Amino acid sequence: MGFRTAKYWAGAVALGLALAAAACGPQGARAPVPPVGEAPLIARGDLFGDPVRHGGQLSPRGDRVAFLAPRDGVQNLWVLSVDAMDEARPVTDDRLRGIHSFVWALDNSTLLYLQDDQGDENARLFAVDIARGLPRALTPAGARAEILGMSADDPGAVIVSLNERDRAWPDVFRIDVVSGARTMLQRNPGNVASYVVDRSNRVRLALRPASDGAADMLVRGANGRWRTLLNIPFEDMRVARVLGFTADGGSFLMFDSTGREEYSALVRVDAESGLKTPVGENENADVVDVWLDPATNMPVAFATEYLRREWRGLDPETQADLDFLDRQLTGDFTVASRSADNARWIVIEEGPTTASRSYLYDRADRAGRRLTSLFRHRPALDNAPLQPMTPIEIESRDGLALVSFLTLPIGSDADGDARPEAPVPLVILPHDGPWARDSYGFNAMHQWLANRGYAVLSVNYRGSAGFGKSFLNAGNRVWGGRMREDLADAARWASENAIAQPDRIGLVGSGFGGYATLAALAFDPQVYRCGASYNAPSNLFALLDTSPVSARSELYQRFGDARTAAGRDILRQQSPLFHAGQIRSPLLLAVGPREGRGLRGEADQIAQSLRSRRGALSYLVFPDEGRDLVRPANRLAYLAVLEHFLSDCLGGRAEPVGAAFQGATINVFDGATRVPGLSAFARQPPAAPLPAPAASDGAGGPEAEAPVPADDPEL
Repeated sequence: MGFRTAKYWAGAVALGLALAAAACGPQGARAPVPPVGEAPLIARGDLFGDPVRHGGQLSPRGDRVAFLAPRDGVQNLWVLSVDAMDEARPVTDDRLRGIHSFVWALDNSTLLYLQDDQGDENARLFAVDIARGLPRALTPAGARAEILGMSADDPGAVIVSLNERDRAWPDVFRIDVVSGARTMLQRNPGNVASYVVDRSNRVRLALRPASDGAADMLVRGANGRWRTLLNIPFEDMRVARVLGFTADGGSFLMFDSTGREEYSALVRVDAESGLKTPVGENENADVVDVWLDPATNMPVAFATEYLRREWRGLDPETQADLDFLDRQLTGDFTVASRSADNARWIVIEEGPTTASRSYLYDRADRAGRRLTSLFRHRPALDNAPLQPMTPIEIESRDGLALVSFLTLPIGSDADGDARPEAPVPLVILPHDGPWARDSYGFNAMHQWLANRGYAVLSVNYRGSAGFGKSFLNAGNRVWGGRMREDLADAARWASENAIAQPDRIGLVGSGFGGYATLAALAFDPQVYRCGASYNAPSNLFALLDTSPVSARSELYQRFGDARTAAGRDILRQQSPLFHAGQIRSPLLLAVGPREGRGLRGEADQIAQSLRSRRGALSYLVFPDEGRDLVRPANRLAYLAVLEHFLSDCLGGRAEPVGAAFQGATINVFDGATRVPGLSAFARQPPAAPLPAPAASDGAGGPEAEAPVPADDPEL
């Protein structure tokens, strides 16, 4: 996230650590760091509570900034004038889960935001006039809305995809942001996963999945008829992404690896012929980001990322902007928002030891380029003892390079060589996705755990995005196989290089990271001392059943094809739910049941299996949460429990609970006595054993074979 030319590479041996020279400051100027036991504790709330201000977006005219900030403890929308930046005022008054993302409508007076119902992931579109401050729902409850585009030719409208008529296949609507009037622009024929509109709000592209996991990209001609423009092979599906049409409507931009040996490029595609012209590429990394001119929608800079993100300007003016910002800012940076005339930007700076800060960048100031502080997202961290992060490459057992990021406990690295003076407890953080990646930069989990006395390691296991299509596709059908082995290889590397104490290694994850934790404890129990998992899918059959129908053919290739005997065997062997009886290490299991995928039932069955074996289990349910812990009270409560859980099993420090449970909604079925104050939320677990999990065919129906019990120790 930013423009820095310095790189951090691994040492001479394949498993060596890189030296984080830039993090050490000038030669000989490294400040003494107190041992971890003497360093001040960084408060959980400072790292994980809602930011003081963040998410700044410029209005189209560039005269106002809208941003997110708490109002009476709940995150809401605020607006300030660029000419009076100390006079911000709230324009919404949400009292429940808060607002978390928004955009300006092109009328310069309306803000649009998406909000689901307590984590059910059916995002509803709302509009609020910044003068009146009365939000209006533009789409119905229970349907999932997605903003597709807006046009300067039609500033009072927003184009939205909506699955109200058919849950699997969304239609496209024009919605008036003032009246809420809806006009259908495209009725889905029942086989299109997504649509793309051009800069005049015309529906121009459609993505139609194929039965083999590939997809056809269709284009709508001037006669209104659809035809196939491109085919995207299965192996390129997770890379291909349309970014938008150019202003003239004759071409569009996309990230694409089709027909390329390995890495994705930024390409311009002729909308009539499908001819692709590379605009930005790198022979060693994927193109992962782009800056577009707001008037023409043409690219002016692009970024690639391997160990660090690097930006390259495509014209002299933009390169001059990059050079100016690089001189002015010490951390990495990115552009978060632009005015319609491109005269003003909002720039965000951050780094491993620099919590995010937002700036207003005037490119057309009479005195020259000018950078003005807008707000600091977490000012309480300005003087906190934050630790440097080191990018490294770890070699897997079959020779893949696993780009990873290491943060060491405060005070453990006296000579600044990116190695602790003695091995320390280690926490591995497998990322969610799995088709995402970990990156260099500020990471609240890294800083929190390092402050508590742990080394922290984020591993981009195979299947992670951004490292070329071969690396991504190496994760197909090996969720509980080679992906899991990559994490075990990273743990062994840390032990062999005297970073980790071999008997004190734990995992913490959510989503796929939570799945990875459960799989690791079940299949590699000798490697890890304990693990924590939030909202983890543990039954891959059920994950297929609850996945979007439009994605099902691709996911058969990614997970395992439940329509075949061989595919069902893969799914069963790699589903932790069917192997829960093999978990012997302490487990913190938590779930937010509002996510709608049945994860609460799976978690109940894992808990039941561990109870029958008297395993060390802490089991929490947050009844008003879904995929993410959105309410700050619930988030901080879970982290307080997690902190004490890790302290018990790995030996690190723990901040006293204090008021961490105040305002939280928790049901604690196991482990309530292990954390002070948690007993107030204790509930009796289900008395009777739960039914064994079904192993379905991934198409909504059960298999012909009998389901396998969750506690079968032979699997």
